[in-house]
Amino acid sequence: MAAQRVEVDGGIMEGGGQILRVSTALSCLLGLPLRVQKIRAGRSTPGLRPQHLSGLEMIRDLCDGQLEGAEIGSTEIMFTPEKIKGGIHTADTKTAGSVCLLMQVSMPCVLFAASPSELRLKGGTNAEMAPQIDYTAMVFKPIVEKFGFKFNCDIKMRGYYPKGGGEVIVRMSPVKQLNPINLTDRGSVTKIYGRAFVAGVLPFKVAKDMAAAAVRCIRKEIRDLYVNIQPVQEPKDQAFGNGNGIIIIAETSTGCLFAGSSLGKRGVNADKVGIEAAEMLLANLRHGGAVDEYLQDQLIIFMALACGVSRIKTGPVTLHTQTAIHFAEQLAKAKFSVKKSEDEEDASKDTYIIECQGIGMTNPYL
Repeated sequence: MAAQRVEVDGGIMEGGGQILRVSTALSCLLGLPLRVQKIRAGRSTPGLRPQHLSGLEMIRDLCDGQLEGAEIGSTEIMFTPEKIKGGIHTADTKTAGSVCLLMQVSMPCVLFAASPSELRLKGGTNAEMAPQIDYTAMVFKPIVEKFGFKFNCDIKMRGYYPKGGGEVIVRMSPVKQLNPINLTDRGSVTKIYGRAFVAGVLPFKVAKDMAAAAVRCIRKEIRDLYVNIQPVQEPKDQAFGNGNGIIIIAETSTGCLFAGSSLGKRGVNADKVGIEAAEMLLANLRHGGAVDEYLQDQLIIFMALACGVSRIKTGPVTLHTQTAIHFAEQLAKAKFSVKKSEDEEDASKDTYIIECQGIGMTNPYL
């Protein structure tokens, strides 16, 4: 008797690739056959894009599953998962599609594989509408490892819009189960650091200008900390194509990490790119949460799978986060609550506690 196929409406809430990533990862982990309809229904280019397709094919391959309807522009897919296996898995968006989003969909799955995995992810490493690989390595990694696993992220080649051509290799071993996390104590900001990069034909002065503008912007609000943003020229053999951008990270006394980042576009001056990243960081520091707005939704699936109660303190809960919670409840049957923080220091701020009773997923192969 095959399990009942779970029906997912890909057009609700965030209505984009994220629904696909969360639902296929959970389907793969829980062995639930899945049908997703109205994929990216409201987007300017509806249906599957190359990066969504390569993510789906990767999930199919890492569990020897069956996938129907998976082609560019398709708005409906059926997925039937089998056993998750370790080993080498490759995904190539053939575009500047984000390697970080490929990592988001595959990482929860291979944690519950039978043996260690190596994910070879190709596409954009520093691309629009997605985390930059530097964010993944410097913020996401140390925080998500609090769930009780380690991974190694090796940036072989950086790739930018529109060519892509980047490659990242992620290595990780499976776990028996995930520990719950508690990220509710923000602490005080102790350091601010970052990197401003140029690659390809762009002059090094652009990196220096982005860094200087960002430092000036942060200094207006945070005067007592040294802000260390390194301008970097990416080596020719480690970057494909042309690009520029900046990521700035704030670290607190309790080990919380917040970031602001921005990418250069043709015709946008360097100062503006630096200031945009600085303002994003400052906004993330104002709300009193212990995670920034980009980490929120990336932690939900791990909280849902963990064994026990996880709690994170956040600023305003994003639509991406609400969407991840909705599907983690629908598919994994985890229980979430989102409440305004009752701490006195948060009284004047828009601060929330997201709590989750995880399902205590255990690895059947270990």
